[in-house]
Amino acid sequence: MKKLIFSFTLLFLLASLAAGCSGKTAGKQDGDITLTMFSTMTNDSEKKALRRLADDFEKENKGVKVDINFPGADYENMLRVKMAANDMPDLFDTHGWAKIRYGEYTADLKDMDWVKQLDPNLDPILKDEDGKVYAYPFNQAKDGIVYNADLLKKYNIKPPETLDELLKALEAVKEKSGGDVIPFWFAGSDKGALAQFYDQLATPLLITDQHHNEEKALLEGTFDWSKYTLLADTFKKMQDKQLINQDILTAKSSQLVELMAQGKIAFTLSVTSIGADTKEVNPDIQLGVIPTPAVHEGDKPSWIGGERHTVAAWKDSEHLDEAKRFIEFAAQPKYVKMIAEATSFPQALTNTQAENDYAKYYEQYRDIKTEPYFDRVYLPSGMWDVMGTTGQELLAGTLTPKQVSEKMKEEYSRLKKQ
Repeated sequence: MKKLIFSFTLLFLLASLAAGCSGKTAGKQDGDITLTMFSTMTNDSEKKALRRLADDFEKENKGVKVDINFPGADYENMLRVKMAANDMPDLFDTHGWAKIRYGEYTADLKDMDWVKQLDPNLDPILKDEDGKVYAYPFNQAKDGIVYNADLLKKYNIKPPETLDELLKALEAVKEKSGGDVIPFWFAGSDKGALAQFYDQLATPLLITDQHHNEEKALLEGTFDWSKYTLLADTFKKMQDKQLINQDILTAKSSQLVELMAQGKIAFTLSVTSIGADTKEVNPDIQLGVIPTPAVHEGDKPSWIGGERHTVAAWKDSEHLDEAKRFIEFAAQPKYVKMIAEATSFPQALTNTQAENDYAKYYEQYRDIKTEPYFDRVYLPSGMWDVMGTTGQELLAGTLTPKQVSEKMKEEYSRLKKQ
């Protein structure tokens, strides 16, 4: 009997602890308020900067604590569960889905002072026709290709502007380094790294060139998926020619900084925030970034992006006032600058100017247009996972390039009906 009572008591305590971690009940404990916050930031420099911001907020707001969670690759799955349970964190990152996926859960921030300073390029991404502002952007994404500028200078390789030029540059790196440098490195154990390859290059393949614009067909569901095969075919050729790391399917993102700092990588699709972390290991290294290369002759390169790291307030939070107060605090110019520099992305507000490793490259390519993420506009929810999985299966030899396109078509049709 005692064992039975003990078991029930233990279960009750565990349930109470679990409830205490939820957004609804992570409230007043011994007179304090704890705000739960979920972020997609992954690199050390990013996480340290966000924690520093939270520490400063806590100092100026006695009795309010900020509990930050960095789930990494599990972020989306964790947030889907929380959305289904209507038990969201008080503060959370919308990571490019502020309006489409998270819109119904976000509080309107339009009355905040920083909104007047929002970069107009982000208006269609973070605002709707009624003026609602869905999230505060810590920075804005301009995704391209990160490269070792020292290596390209050493090998006399011009930063590529087209896919053909990129492939030639990779061949040159392999030849001139004697195989000591990986031409293009991917952390392929994470299927998201492979999905990023397809997602970035799908825009110049299918959208930006006026003679190959498939926007209408993609939106209407009539797209001919054989036109997608070029990307899988290119990726497979890169593998066959050893232009990518041979351990791609087991390589982890945690390896990137050390390899880049050692001069072992020429190009990578990694987000630009690796710059700060790489500099900590090798202060002398110079990294650069170029826009995503054009695919078709006569087209121009493109930045791929929009919102990168954001913070939204859950509209049903028991601590909505405190959550909004945190966002207002974060929008002060010194924190705008601090976070943007830690992530190595441009700031999202116009009242300050961040300095980072890539500032001169953003200035150099300031006239290059920023296109939205392909999957967020043209694909149904769930296709990012399909792009990553088919990418892994292609490199593992279980799918051919043609079969990749067939699988994409099948999943596109299935998910579009949901």
